[in-house]
Amino acid sequence: MMRSLKASDIMWNHIEPVRLGAPLPVVVKHLLQNHVTGLPVVDKDRKVVGFVSEQDCIHALLVSNYHGEGEPSVDDVMKREPVTISPEMSVVDLAQNLGHGKPKVYPVEDHGRLVGIVTRTSILAELARVGAGIDVGRFAGAD
Repeated sequence: MMRSLKASDIMWNHIEPVRLGAPLPVVVKHLLQNHVTGLPVVDKDRKVVGFVSEQDCIHALLVSNYHGEGEPSVDDVMKREPVTISPEMSVVDLAQNLGHGKPKVYPVEDHGRLVGIVTRTSILAELARVGAGIDVGRFAGAD
């Protein structure tokens, strides 16, 4: 049964992605409110064009506060060419590919459009539920 689990089974699709051009304070608020370590950045067609993490925001806030420069936008701090996964990707394969330095949040793209995110926490919750019979309830997927 665990073999057949797909990213689409555990993805969190109730999250609003960050739009290109969003001011950094809006991005930070979004990360904090959603309790995630990072979010995909999308264009007007919901195509994933970048990824912004807490670490990116911390660095940018330090630089902008220290140097008193203008307010950065997500375009200034995001990583381009982010790792995305397919809704059909096996959760087992994804779990086995998680390693040190790998993303903690994976944008899920279907036909070039963002359809959700999978977090390490959602993978852990599902593996615990299926493999160890641990009742973790329905977990939203936040880190």
